[in-house]
Amino acid sequence: MIEAWSNDATREESISEDTRTDWIDMDAFPNLIAAAGSPAVSRRAFLKFCALTASLLALPSGSAALMAAALSRSQRLPVVWLSFQECTGCTESLTRSTAPSIERLLFELISLDYHHTLQAAAGTAAEQAREKVLKEHAGKLLLVVDGSVPTALGGACSTIAGEDNLSLLKRCLQAAEAVLAVGTCAAFGGLPAAAPNPTGAMGVGELMQRGWVPRRPLANLPGCPPIPEVMSAVLAHRVAFGRFPELDAQGRPLAFYGETVHDRCSRRGHYEAGRFAKTFDDAGARAGWCLLELGCKGPATRNACSTVRWNGVSNPVESGHPCLGCSEPGFWDQGSFYKPAKAPAPTLGAQDRSAPRGAALYQEQCARCHGSAPGKLKTLPDEMPALLRSGTVRAHRFDLKDADMQALLDYLKTSGK
Repeated sequence: MIEAWSNDATREESISEDTRTDWIDMDAFPNLIAAAGSPAVSRRAFLKFCALTASLLALPSGSAALMAAALSRSQRLPVVWLSFQECTGCTESLTRSTAPSIERLLFELISLDYHHTLQAAAGTAAEQAREKVLKEHAGKLLLVVDGSVPTALGGACSTIAGEDNLSLLKRCLQAAEAVLAVGTCAAFGGLPAAAPNPTGAMGVGELMQRGWVPRRPLANLPGCPPIPEVMSAVLAHRVAFGRFPELDAQGRPLAFYGETVHDRCSRRGHYEAGRFAKTFDDAGARAGWCLLELGCKGPATRNACSTVRWNGVSNPVESGHPCLGCSEPGFWDQGSFYKPAKAPAPTLGAQDRSAPRGAALYQEQCARCHGSAPGKLKTLPDEMPALLRSGTVRAHRFDLKDADMQALLDYLKTSGK
């Protein structure tokens, strides 16, 4: 995105008048230019990046232009990244992102002020840097959590600079505007929470539900690890629009977790034709037949592996290995990975399809006051529209379109099942 032109007048003069039309006016994009440290941004590359990111997020037509305008006005988002019980795989995945690349993400979109693996500082200097950004950007920073949080043995299972993970998470959440749980460990507990879970590992959402940490708007990006473009695109969306993209009932972006791996699987045609591999080295496996009978969890796993792919090249199923279901809660305890899986569930009804949209609205508008368990609400779902639009309660003066209101009601009804 950022072209390596300096302020040198000779180089500026070397750009022809025809070429100049391909460059964005610097004065119109002061924040982005200042963050990038370059006086010229390729208009073509910038718009290409915005179009690709908007496409990944399944945004409506015209969103690329809106994203470009929003990014041009945005300051770099201050980010504190906490690594708890994890393997660093999520960070390794993020460094391989191409849309945007890790360089563009770090130098143009976010200000990564604390990260165990990527920061230059160490020891006391690193901890001081974290405390400084928590103080200076209180209420405005994005907290990214990588890894599960141990709660057993008084937090002795994992500490950072002498402070247990739960205590550190609680303090950082108090200063955070929102939190992004990266990876299945941070989202749902992941491998550390596998039975018998000796460390009492939990995901951020469960800790919020229990009231052990402050509640903040939460987006979960499960996966072991998540696809790199999923992480970078959601971060870009947060920078551009100041909010997370539309989420499902489990807090996952619908653009990436709205469909199962099975829905768009490259082996789907063989499934429909009833052609299944029986062993990993039989003729069916070599011919690319469906891996359902070899334990593929694709029909029950919501992720974008079949569409975004890893490094833009392939995914486990295309490479001949069944999906392990790593983006689903409790995937490690679902029995043998190679046990024949069940057939896909029947198609969801209209109410079930709109419920995820309603869940996102509830988390954005209601959860901070009413908690993440809507089943405890005293007002019945059918009575909600009149209350929300009555104007009698200041916090309830919602400006919801009819479709959004219906989605919220569908979620409240299904959450009580």
